[in-house]
Amino acid sequence: MNKKKKDKNRKKTLIEYGIIAAVVILLYATGLHTEVIGFIQRGILATGLMTPKIEATHNNETETDLTTASTSTPADFNLNLMDEDGKTISLAEFKGKVIFMNMWATWCPPCIAEMPNINKLHKEVGDEIAFVMVSLDDDFETAKAFNKRKGYDLPIYTLQSNRPAMYQSSTVPTTYVISANGQLVLTHKGMANYNTSEFREFLEGLK
Repeated sequence: MNKKKKDKNRKKTLIEYGIIAAVVILLYATGLHTEVIGFIQRGILATGLMTPKIEATHNNETETDLTTASTSTPADFNLNLMDEDGKTISLAEFKGKVIFMNMWATWCPPCIAEMPNINKLHKEVGDEIAFVMVSLDDDFETAKAFNKRKGYDLPIYTLQSNRPAMYQSSTVPTTYVISANGQLVLTHKGMANYNTSEFREFLEGLK
């Protein structure tokens, strides 16, 4: 009797694992795994535990996943981008405005997770802040289609030149904030919730 019960439980367990494996395979085959993982990570952001650290640090401090650059660090504007209409522009064209520059990709779950709060922030502050959402996708059309499908109103770009050293990061997403007077004041590696009153006040103070 016990043997039959054990066999039944083992069969049930194998079926459950088989279903889980089938779902995982289906998600990866359809490319939906990125959005599913991103959705889960969005829940983590909703807890409010992952917000950008906006206190300035010194250049000689050890870099962590969440760092800010000293306000004495001039931003490098030698970066060429292409917008959704195929027009090539330079980061220098945004000089004089506070710049929120985010390096992201459609294959990156943390990017997918933080995108809604960035979109809300963009709607909140309007054109007062220059949003430069730089897609790292191999095919820019993929990023454009994603932006449209999600109904985001974010200005997205693709790289048209090599990234300057200060914008080189192996972490995706990475966000950079440049003040209106041209200083790199924040480098944030990893996802975060930027749509907070504290962060909006921080941006306001950089004008």
